[in-house]
Amino acid sequence: MTSSKFLSGLDPFLAFLIASVVAASLVPAQGMGATIAGWAADLAIALLFFLHGAKLSRAAIAAGIGNWRLHLFVLASSFLLFPILGLLISRAVGGFVVPEIVTGLLYLSLLPSTVQSSIAFTAMAGGNVAAAVCSASLSNIVGIILTPVLVGLAIHSDGAMKGISGEAVRGIMLQLLLPFTLGHLARPLIGTFIARHKTLLMPVDRGSILLVVYTAFSAAVINGIWKKTDLSDLVVIIILSFALLTLVMAINLLVARRARLAREEEIVLLFCGSKKSLVSGVPMAAALFPAAQVGFIILPLMIFHQIQLFACAVIAQRYRSTDGAEMSLARSSAS
Repeated sequence: MTSSKFLSGLDPFLAFLIASVVAASLVPAQGMGATIAGWAADLAIALLFFLHGAKLSRAAIAAGIGNWRLHLFVLASSFLLFPILGLLISRAVGGFVVPEIVTGLLYLSLLPSTVQSSIAFTAMAGGNVAAAVCSASLSNIVGIILTPVLVGLAIHSDGAMKGISGEAVRGIMLQLLLPFTLGHLARPLIGTFIARHKTLLMPVDRGSILLVVYTAFSAAVINGIWKKTDLSDLVVIIILSFALLTLVMAINLLVARRARLAREEEIVLLFCGSKKSLVSGVPMAAALFPAAQVGFIILPLMIFHQIQLFACAVIAQRYRSTDGAEMSLARSSAS
């Protein structure tokens, strides 16, 4: 693999994530500063989900919703296959890694798929974009409700949380689900503006994540994250993230071939069914876990996020190259 291909798989957002972690490590928010940063993060998250609701196109959903079998495969990958593998991995490394990071590995397996990058990679690879929009959006809508339920079922016995508290449920409803619903209802009024100003709205999308990461890691630094976590823990996270992504993609590819999905649908399952959402995962972690543990818990998600982007960029490029070669062969045969 050439260095240019490697760099093309790297998301520049990674640099800002690292900068947020470094800033929190050097100058963590404390006292009133932490309170103000927490309020700002809550408002940013609500605005983020409002905009995501407003960007959800009903026309795109209607175009792809008929392929219910494909959508069920994607949902099964996100909320059945991933959690099973996450449970197995967390049990396997439970005695070797910081407990909060083990919880983080399991937590990332319970999250919904991404939206923007899943659609982008599906389009790059020549897949069914309308179906990808529907599958990824459906995964996120279901995940707002199902992920907290799965967290309560899978993680309550690990000591990170004892069930789902009423406060956590209210946080999910008021901070995520309500703004998302209001944004979608407001789409007829603001949808055109948002479609025309996507680049202007991106700072809201990413800035809210950076703010939550900073506040989460500030609390984690104060509680000694870098004293409890060493380089070997990070190496373990990277190895396990690669292993988890590889297993999910291999199984999804096998399912697609056994189910005789069309190439365009296989691509949708491969990308939508193998990705985990940083945009949804960070705010949910802030609502579901104690503030002192959020930094530990989202660390595996941040690492997995970059690995999935790099891997999917390489695979999408390969699909496109293969498709181009097949088209050239078809043209030469016809002539």
